Amino acid sequence: MTQINPPRAILFDLDGTLADTAPDLAAAVNLLRTERGLEPTAYELLRPTASAGARGMIGAAFGLKPEDEGFIPLRDGFFANYQAAMAVHSSLFPGIVELLAGIEQAGLQWGVVTNKPARFTDPLLPQIGLGHAACVVSGDTTPHAKPHPAPLFEAAARLGLAPEQCWYVGDDLRDIQAGKAAAMPTIACGWGYCGPVEPQGWQADYLFDSPLQLLVLLQETLSGRSELAA
Repeated sequence: MTQINPPRAILFDLDGTLADTAPDLAAAVNLLRTERGLEPTAYELLRPTASAGARGMIGAAFGLKPEDEGFIPLRDGFFANYQAAMAVHSSLFPGIVELLAGIEQAGLQWGVVTNKPARFTDPLLPQIGLGHAACVVSGDTTPHAKPHPAPLFEAAARLGLAPEQCWYVGDDLRDIQAGKAAAMPTIACGWGYCGPVEPQGWQADYLFDSPLQLLVLLQETLSGRSELAA
C-alpha cells in the first residue's frame, strides 16, 4: 500500500494525460503521406505513439527513426502541418475539467510539464481550455527534456515549492522516470495513450484508469484518509 504526502501542487504531462491531441497529430503526419502520394496510416496505429510526438508519429507512419536519413525533413514538415492545425480535433480527456476544478477548490496549484516544444504548447493550451495553468514548462524550456528531471525542477521552482511538494502525472514511462528522479510522487494514467496495461511495469506510486480516481486520491490524502493501493 502506497502512502504519499499531500501535495501543494499537481503537475501534469500534456499529450495523453490532460489532452487527447492524437487526432491532430495523426492528421499532421498523414498529410505528409498524402502529399507524397501515399495512403494515410491507420489512426489505430498512430494513436498509441502520440505521446512520443514527431518521433512516434514519423516512426509509425514512415518507419524512420530520428537518426535515419530523411527523418529531419519529415519532422520539419510534420511540425509545419501541426502548427497550422493543432487544435482542430484535440480535446481534454473526460474528467479532466472536474479534476482541475477539484484541485483549485482545494486551494492547490496545477501546472503542465511537457516535452512538446513551446512553439506548440503556448498557443495550444488556451485553445483547449488549459490557459489558466499556474506554470507551463515545455520541452525546450530547460536544456533537458524528460526523462531528465530538469523540467520538473523548473516547474516546482516557478511555483515556489520544493519538488517533493508536487505530484507528477503522466502517461509515458519517461514521465514516471522524470518524476522519480525529481523525488516527486508519481501517478501513471491508464486513460492515456499507453493504456492501462503497459504502465503496470513502470513502478509509479499509483496507476489510475480515470482522472476522477486521481481526484478521489487527492481528496482522501488531503483529509488524511488515503487508503488506496498502488
